[in-house]
Amino acid sequence: MRSHRPLRIAAACATLIAATLAFTGCVNPFTPQPPHTSSPTNEQVEPPLERFYHQTLTWEQCGDRMGCTTAIAPLDWDDPDAGEVELALVRHVATGDRIGSLLVNPGGPGGSGYDFITDSLDYAVGQALQERFDIVGFDPRGVGRSSAVACLDAAGMDEYLYGITSAERGSDEWIDEVRQAQTDFGAACERNTGPLLAEVDTVSAARDLDLLRAVLGDDELNYLGYSYGTFLGATYAELYPERAGRLVLDGAIDPSLSEHEVTIGQAIGFEQALRAYLESCLAAADCPFGGSADSAMGEISRLIASLDQSPLQGSDGRLVGADTFITAIVYPLYSPSAWSYLDDLFDSVMLGDADFALTLADGYNGREPDGTYLDNSTEAFISINCLDYEYQDDVAVMRERAAEVAAAAPVIGPYFGFGDLSCIDWPVPSEAVRQPIHAEGAPPILVVGTTGDPATPYEWAVSLADQLESGVLVSYDGEGHTAYNKSNACVNDAVERFLIDGVVPAEDPHC
Repeated sequence: MRSHRPLRIAAACATLIAATLAFTGCVNPFTPQPPHTSSPTNEQVEPPLERFYHQTLTWEQCGDRMGCTTAIAPLDWDDPDAGEVELALVRHVATGDRIGSLLVNPGGPGGSGYDFITDSLDYAVGQALQERFDIVGFDPRGVGRSSAVACLDAAGMDEYLYGITSAERGSDEWIDEVRQAQTDFGAACERNTGPLLAEVDTVSAARDLDLLRAVLGDDELNYLGYSYGTFLGATYAELYPERAGRLVLDGAIDPSLSEHEVTIGQAIGFEQALRAYLESCLAAADCPFGGSADSAMGEISRLIASLDQSPLQGSDGRLVGADTFITAIVYPLYSPSAWSYLDDLFDSVMLGDADFALTLADGYNGREPDGTYLDNSTEAFISINCLDYEYQDDVAVMRERAAEVAAAAPVIGPYFGFGDLSCIDWPVPSEAVRQPIHAEGAPPILVVGTTGDPATPYEWAVSLADQLESGVLVSYDGEGHTAYNKSNACVNDAVERFLIDGVVPAEDPHC
């Protein structure tokens, strides 16, 4: 049972649709490499940090041309002697003339970079980058195989993600019910995670990123961040502009936006993507809708509202209410190649069948058919966001903001409001202040934005490129979340020439 927070932002279909619907490619086979060690840089650091920055990594073979290892970092960067966390890494060794390491983050927050590289290397980066860089995936603190946030068991996650509130949406009773569920969730996270829960903010993860750079033996950070990974990369550049190498930020988040502004942007983005799907669908003979896009949007709006009043029951007993149905709709909207799944979704729900909606929602939530969960991405997503944004507890303000979201996106927006409820009672109060990032003194940073990106709207990329002292914008005129290594040669060329040769576009190529 939950309020519908801004949906998690993830860059790759490997961590989204591909997890269930198999959109991603496979890793190409290479000759296995023997285990070996990495020599850290010899840079000078404060004595309490020496044991972290000067550690030697031992890599064990864990796949074709893949090596895996674990690094340690301070639990609390402000008190390095207070404990440590583990950071899981996987590395695909360069197949050609090696430049150095390229660290990759797939988004989230909460996405596993380890799984991204292990399972979907060719989706994560193109062959040109695989040739020249050691491609390094890592799980940030709080995520996956690293020291991870833990909250509820599978049954508890089912109730949290799929449970139905009994009161009218937005009423005092509904707010109380949702707030209590969020309070109980936070308490479980605190109980099962311990001190780590207070240390999973993005600034701490960016400091980890600098540590990883050093122990991998690189003097500067080369980095490819998708979606939330752009915020992590920009934060790194703000903290360590002198150590920033070649940074590419694809599907950018505007770091100056509040949680409410992010919610409005995403609600509008997904609503526009839904309309784009309908315009494509209506041109086909087998579309579930007829008439105009406007009339179809109205039909979808009424369908969502009907499920908010009378949820459908799936064959396994779980219910599909409005929130779960919204999740099922949004999931394929990340990529135009997945839009056809929306045909089956709407067809089945209009016939009273909830099972395909549950399949899509399960894919988004990382839920397996046997009821277990693939990873802790939902717990990590909420835990990190509760530390990274500011929240307020004035119910009147919540209602006013929810009305703004609903007005901005009349079909999807009514189910995106009241995000503050997720974090106002979080066990660790947020100290975050959202503000622009300038990264003064950093070398050129490539920012990639897609005009039809539903999860990270194009204007966010424009804003980030403007904020950064050395930001360089690459625009892609198209649909879907993120642009590099999809199907556009113009974007691919701009990104790869920058990372490999350091060549910055003289102007936005408008791909």
